[in-house]
Order: sequence, then C-alpha cells, then structure tokens
Amino acid sequence: MGDFLKKLNPLAEKQFKKKSKKKKTRRQHSKAFNTFLTVILSLAIIAIISVTSVAVYVLHDIVSFANGEVAIDLNEYMLNQSQTTILYGYDKSGKEVEIARLHGNENRIWVSLDEMPESLIDAYVAIEDKRFRDHSGVDWRRTFSVVVKYKFGQGGSTITQQLIKNLTGENGRTFIRKYREILQALNLEKHSSKEKILETYLNTLYLDEGCYGVQTASEFYFGKDVSELNLAESACLAAITTAPRTYNPIRNPENNRRRQKLCLDYMLEQGKISKEEYDEALNYELILTNSEKYVPKQDSSKVTTEKKDTYQSYYVDYVIDKVIADLKEQYNYTYNQAWRKLYYGGLKIYTAVDMDIQSVMEDVYYNRTTLPKQKDTKENPAVQSAMTIMDYSGRLMGIVGRAGPKPGDRSLNIAAKSPRQPGSSIKPLSVYAPAIEKNYAHWSTLIQNYGIVLKNGSVWPRNYDGSGAPYTYKTIAAAIPPSLNTVPARLVEILTPKVCYDFLVNNFHITTTASSDIDMAPMAVGAMSKGVTTLEMAAAYASFGNGGKYYEPTCYYKVTNNDGSKVYLQSNAKPEQIISEATSDIMLRLLQRVTTASNGTGRKYAVPGFETFAKTGTTTDNKDRWFVGGTPYYIGAVWLGYETPKDLSHISGNPAGETFKTIMGRIHKGLEQKSFTHSDNVVKKVFCTKTGLLASEYCTSKDTGWYKLDFVPSTCTTCKYASPDINPGGATEPAEGSEETQPVTAAP
Repeated sequence: MGDFLKKLNPLAEKQFKKKSKKKKTRRQHSKAFNTFLTVILSLAIIAIISVTSVAVYVLHDIVSFANGEVAIDLNEYMLNQSQTTILYGYDKSGKEVEIARLHGNENRIWVSLDEMPESLIDAYVAIEDKRFRDHSGVDWRRTFSVVVKYKFGQGGSTITQQLIKNLTGENGRTFIRKYREILQALNLEKHSSKEKILETYLNTLYLDEGCYGVQTASEFYFGKDVSELNLAESACLAAITTAPRTYNPIRNPENNRRRQKLCLDYMLEQGKISKEEYDEALNYELILTNSEKYVPKQDSSKVTTEKKDTYQSYYVDYVIDKVIADLKEQYNYTYNQAWRKLYYGGLKIYTAVDMDIQSVMEDVYYNRTTLPKQKDTKENPAVQSAMTIMDYSGRLMGIVGRAGPKPGDRSLNIAAKSPRQPGSSIKPLSVYAPAIEKNYAHWSTLIQNYGIVLKNGSVWPRNYDGSGAPYTYKTIAAAIPPSLNTVPARLVEILTPKVCYDFLVNNFHITTTASSDIDMAPMAVGAMSKGVTTLEMAAAYASFGNGGKYYEPTCYYKVTNNDGSKVYLQSNAKPEQIISEATSDIMLRLLQRVTTASNGTGRKYAVPGFETFAKTGTTTDNKDRWFVGGTPYYIGAVWLGYETPKDLSHISGNPAGETFKTIMGRIHKGLEQKSFTHSDNVVKKVFCTKTGLLASEYCTSKDTGWYKLDFVPSTCTTCKYASPDINPGGATEPAEGSEETQPVTAAP
C-alpha cells in the first residue's frame, strides 16, 4: 500500500507517515499516564491504609486506657494533702521533740468545694476551661486548634489536664507528653466526678508565695478564709494561676488587674454574672495584706501573712532533700511526686540530729563568732563558711550551710551541695591512705623532698618554704604535719594518679570528682575541677577514727505515714570496710601529729582536753581554707572562703580551724575523757631516721613509728658501716629525718 501511495502521490505518503507517528506518540503518552496514575493510586491506598491503621491503633489505645484501671487516685492525693508533715529530733533523755513542720495547717489547708464561694468556682471555669462541664476530660475543639495553630506551643489544656500536670509534674511541650496527658485526663473523668476533679484542682494549684491551693492563697493575699471571698477577690485569685509570679497581685498588681478584668469579661460573656455584678466587681478596691488599709484578724490562727524572721535549719533543709531523693529512688517517683509526698503526705520523719550540737553550730555561725568581722552586703559579701559534724557510725549530728542570718528555707547549703577546692586536706584520702593500704609506704618511708621537674624545666610543686632540694628526703611522718607538697606529689607519681583517683572515689566515696581529676595536681595538692563538700569529707575522714569503716551519712532513722502504720523509708547504714584497721590506725596516729608536732599546721586548733587528729588545707591560689579533724567522739569538717571564690590573703591564720576548735570545744564540755581505740595489727618500733628502716644498735638518729604487722621494714645495716665523720650522731628534730642517705622504699 505504501508503494502504491508512493507511486500515486508523494504528498499522500508524507501524510500517512505523520499520522502513524502521532498515533504512536499518543499510545506512549497514554501508557506513561496510566503508569503514573497507578503509582499515585497505590500510594494513596497505602497512605489511607497506614493512616487508618494508626488511627485505629490510637483510638483503641485511647479507649482502652480511658476505660481501664484508675491511673490517678484523687482520694489518695486528697488524703495526703490534708495532712502536715512533722520532723522530730531527740532530746538528751531520748524523748521525741518536734523540730519542724513543713508548711503546716496554716499554709496548706484542704477545703471542700462546698466551702468555696460560687464566684470563685465560676471564675476559674470561665478563665481556664469554659466547657469544663461538657467535655469528658479533653476539649477536642480547643486541642485541635492548638495543634493546627501552635503545635502545642500554646495552652489548650482543660482543668482536668492541668490537674494531671499539677499532680505528675510533667510539663514538657512534646507530642508524647501531651498524648499521655490526654489519656490520663480521659481515664480520670471516667473514674472521678467533675466536682472531685474541680475540688482537687483548686486545692493543689500553685498561686505563688508558697501557696498551694485557694485557701492558703486567700489567707496570704487577703487575710481571710476562702469562703469569705467576694467576686472581685475571686477573679483576682483566678488571675494568678496561669503565671503565678507574673500575676501575683502583691508583687505585680498591674498585671493582675489586667487579667482580673479579663476573667470578669469572660464571666459576663458566659452569663455567670450580671452587668451590675460585673461593674461592682470591676470598681471594687482590693485590700491586700500589704496594703495600709489592711487590718488583720486578731482572732484568726490561719492568717500567714506575717514575714518570717527565722527559717528552718540547714539540717531540716538537708533532710528534705534526702527524703525527696530517697522517695524518688525507692518508689520511682518523679521529683514533683516525691516533693508532694513530703509536703502533703502527712509524714512523720524521725531525724538523726543532735539538737544541742546543731544549736551550738547555728549560734557560732549566725553570730560569725570565729570569722573575720566584715559587713555582709550584696556589693561586698563577707567571707563564708560551712561545717558538718558526724559521729563514727554515720550519724549526721549537725550541719550548717553558711554564716550569718539564713536567707530563706532551702537556700544554698554549701556544706552539702556546693563543692569547694580542698587543697592539702585531700592528701590523706588521695595519697597517704592508699600508699599505706597498698604497702607503697609506711610510717618512716623516705620520699624525695623535691618537686618534679617538668618539660619546661620548672619544678612542681613547691612547699610553703620552697621547692626542697634534689638530694633531701622526708619520712611520711615528717611530711604530713607541715603539709609538704613535694612528698605527696612524689607518692602520686609512684602510685599513679589513676590509682589515687580510684581510691578517692571507690573507697572514700567522694562523688564530686571528674575525669579531669585523674592527674597529678588534683590528687597531690587538691587542685580539683569541682572540689569536695564538708559532708563527704567528714564521712571519709571518719574512717580514720573507727577502724577503717565508711558509713553513708544518716540524717533520718525512718519516715512513716501519719499514724506510723506504714514505714516508707528507713535508715540502713551498714559499715563498709574501705581500709584495713591497721591502715586506719596508722593514719589516725599520723594525723594526730598535725595537732601535736611543733611544726604541725593544726597545732593551735586541737580540742582542749581531747585527743585530736586533723588535716588543714589551703589552696594554691589562697581562695579556700579547710580544717578536717576528729576527737574520740566526733568528726568535723570546716570550709572557709567566699561564696564566689576570691583571694583570702587579707585574712590571717585559719578561721576554719578556729571554728572547729570553738564548736568542738563547746560540744565536748561535760563529756568524759575518752581515747581512740587502736588496732592490734599495728606495732610500735624504733626506726633510723637516716634510712627509714628499723634502727639497729649502730643507728644514732632514731625516732619511733607505727607499722602494720605484715609490713614492718627490715633493720638498718647502713649505719654500721657509716663513717663517723658523716654520722651526725643524733638529730634535734628526728621526725624531719636525715638527708644524707638514699632511702630504701618498700613496694608491694
């Protein structure tokens, strides 16, 4: 046919080819379109199936959780929040004595919905959740609006959801958190009435100034019972909720006024009040408790507006922190749940405080008796100090977190929560104890009294009187009293910083270290990244006076419910043998030399009439001073410095030592004389001060020392062959040692 057309008409042939090509192109386009359409439809079907599956799963999850067992028991929370937690101590006769109440009846009073004015209830519903009476825990219209507009960046929670946040303390703006909150809200409304939810909400919300619930807030801001609030006052109180400090009517009256008006606007709009009531409330003059017009009720025991002149002790603060931490650990509570259990759970806490010791400590610290007389202002803060006292079985006898008037409840407690550079007070823990325990050194081991030569040619560290000399040596017993730096540095070099660090952390339980402390300076002279606390130092040093045992500090014996029928927490301080009895005894005797040797840095601060072991500490930059020591009765750790560290060169002596001596002296008055108990695994020997070995009949320079039975040095043979010309024939200060003979050091 093509040939025929070609012969018949060349033009017709061209037209035929063109039409054939168009048909082929259309077929190709049609095929591509069909493929594209198939892919799109397939993806759409997959998407629909996926979305449907997820929706079905989520819906099933929501329905199952909402209709499942009670997730949050409001009755339990109500009971907990209607009681006051009381802390007890013991007097000298062993009788329980109340020492503190947490908030108490005045600051935390549960009131039923019937006791609240209708205007208050309407005000909260109007401004917080206008469809509260109609929804089932979640206002879906409001929730979807928030998701679309703000992606949970704004509010949208119902009163039920806000209550859940108040009870659980979970406030993050994440999808998972919001989803969990929705489930709990639906579940709560399935198992609780609207009245119970509203009552719990109004009794648990925070309204600033330490006020939890509308009753305490009514007392604080208006000095009246919540039942006496009028419409204007109710709207003022409801206005605080969304941002308590911002809308605090005493601190920020203008902000509160704007939101109070908004609340009244909503109430009018929703038909809760008439126009006459609106105008009257808007024009009503609020008389707050800080107003000159305010007249407190003389016959009311509930008003709590009077400013406190004193605050709970640092000991109570520490007990609060410890109980919260222990509740979190043992019951898997969130912080908020543990906090509420403590403050609202009607607990009875039997503390370990010695009230006499705590009182002496507070008196000395409040009056700054042993500290430099300085004015303490915001611009020029005075020098600060902190102290911990324990017995040798872990009982925390007393603790004070700073000097001068206490700034408030649960304010900064330097003794327990603010690590400070320890200086030389770390050496017994990081250097001397591990060296003796691991048999790297004994009482008379001679160590080179010369700093380490660094790559740049400088010598580090230096002693208070210089860097020593390359060919001089000191015994351990001679190095500790004057707090030499060269000897412990040489020992750290032998032991290695890692061994010292591990001993400090694992044996002495110092928790404020960092990996950067595995180095010479932190272990040898206490130049640590963070530092230590007096609490942990006292607990660690106690092992030198109790045979080498470590006890975790105990600040309470038990925590029970209101009637004692249930014990929530109980002290179970078990001793851990962290060093041998022999090492403990030798360390005790070595550290006693700090207060007895003529060159001991603590010789001025021994407790009169009682054996005292101790170690002082001064940082290289002179920003911290320490004194840690003990008698046969108690162990104490004192830090001194500025809250924001700065130079202490203008302060002479060691006020930390003076504080230790003054407080320990007072609490030891009337106590019977008592000596430390010593180990049978330690023996007293005479040693040669030239070699550090046991003295022979030929040794002319001798002293006495204490040694572990299983690590007694051999007898000196050097002096038998020494030339009389170089033998000094004795020493005026034997403990300082001879400098002429290379020491023979023992190794494990």
